[in-house]
Amino acid sequence: MLNRVKSYTGLLLCLIGISTLVTSNLQAEDNAFASATIDMGCVVSDVDKAVEFYTKAIGFRELPGFSVPADFASRVGLTNGKKLNIKVLVLGEGAEATRLKLMHVEGVRSKKTDNSFIHSQQGFSYLTVKVKDTAKALQRLEKAGIKPIARGSQELPASLAKGIYLTIVRDPDGNLIELVGPKP
Repeated sequence: MLNRVKSYTGLLLCLIGISTLVTSNLQAEDNAFASATIDMGCVVSDVDKAVEFYTKAIGFRELPGFSVPADFASRVGLTNGKKLNIKVLVLGEGAEATRLKLMHVEGVRSKKTDNSFIHSQQGFSYLTVKVKDTAKALQRLEKAGIKPIARGSQELPASLAKGIYLTIVRDPDGNLIELVGPKP
């Protein structure tokens, strides 16, 4: 009996040690990131129309933008020698706020992606924006002249999230934008 207790105790200590090691490694991996938020860059056909859509219809706020010189953009592989002028939009406050970087590259006719549905092509397919009040989001969309696609705002199935609504709209280039939140 005593041998079994010693064996179980040894096994338990071993499992605790492994668990601590795994947890430490996961925490070390988490610490590899300066931010838990990602920025997303989007090439658009008309940057002014896109900024208007994302600020007035969706609710982003515009921050000062920036430029990337052509030679640098080429050296790092962003462009084939084209300058980038980037508009920065933000949701939230501070360093952890989501940033959407919009750009149009002068003199380039970029291919339009197939955004008929999220499964129409591989790659990033849509942007999800979590809202506090779907009713207010719908009012903002209506004021901006933007109509939801398909059947409009729909409550998610209770098995996913009770009382949460999904509204999908398209930006000026046809990209799918999901607005997700309650409808008080």
